[in-house]
Amino acid sequence: MPSKTFAVIPALNEEAAIGAVVRSLPRDLVRQVIVVDNGSTDGTATAAWEAGAVVVSEPERGYGAACAAGVALALRLGAAVIVLLDGDASDAPSDLPAILTPLLAGDADLVMGSRARGSVEPGALTPQQRFGNWLAAHILRRYGLAITDLGPFRAIRADALATLDMHERTYGWSTEMLVKAARAGLRVREVPVSYRKRAGGRSKVGGTIHGSINAAIVILQTAYRYAGWVPTPHPPSRVGKGESKQSRVCDERARPYRFQCSIFSPLLCQSKGEGQGVRFP
Repeated sequence: MPSKTFAVIPALNEEAAIGAVVRSLPRDLVRQVIVVDNGSTDGTATAAWEAGAVVVSEPERGYGAACAAGVALALRLGAAVIVLLDGDASDAPSDLPAILTPLLAGDADLVMGSRARGSVEPGALTPQQRFGNWLAAHILRRYGLAITDLGPFRAIRADALATLDMHERTYGWSTEMLVKAARAGLRVREVPVSYRKRAGGRSKVGGTIHGSINAAIVILQTAYRYAGWVPTPHPPSRVGKGESKQSRVCDERARPYRFQCSIFSPLLCQSKGEGQGVRFP
C-alpha cells in the first residue's frame, strides 16, 4: 500500500517553502507528490516542479477547490491512500509514518494529525487559530468524533474519500470531510503531530483577524450544512463535484505543468496543439 500513497499539497504563493516540503516527504512512503497551484503570483509552480512534484493548476481560489483538483488526479493515477498537508512547511513530514500507520494496519479510514495533542512551536498558531480549532473540534464532537484539532495534516483511504462526495470549495472542505466521515461511519483516528512556524509568506487564514473570523464562520456553517447528509448507495467514481474545467487546463505560461504532465501516458494528458499546453482528461 505505501507505493499507492499520494500526497496532495494545495499551495498559494508558497515559493519560499514548497520545494523543501516536496523534497522532505519520504519517497519510501509516498509514491508521488501532487502540488496544486491555487493561482499563485510567485514561483510556487516552478519551485514545486523542480523539487519533483506533479503540478496541477487550479485558478479557482479556495482550499477546497485546490484539494479537489489534487485528489481527482491522485485517484486517476491509482492512489489507495491520499495524504493532505500544507505547503508552508508548518507540518512536519517526519510525522507521516505515525499518520499512515493506523491506515496501513487497517485500523482506520481517516487519520487526523492533532497539533493540540502534539507540540506547537511558539508563535506558530495565533490565539484566534487556537480558539477556532477548539470551537470546531467541540462542534464536531456532537457528531461522535473524539478529535481535538482541525489540522491540515491528515490521511484518508481513497475509496473512503470517494464515498463522501465532497462539494466545499473553500475552508469548509476539511469540516465537510469530517462531518461526512462521521455520518458515513468511517473509522476516524487522531495522532499527535508537531507544528512549526511557516517558512515564508503569510497565512491566508490565521494571518489576519478578518481571515480567521471568515474561516470560522465557514467552518461552522459547513458543520451544520451536512448534519443530515447520508451516503449515497452508489457513490460517484471521482471525488467532488468539482475540479473546475479551468483546473484541467495548463497554458504555455505554466511550462512546469506541461512538462510534468508529459511523463504520464496520453490517457492522462492530451495535447491541445503547439503552444497550448495540455488538458487533463
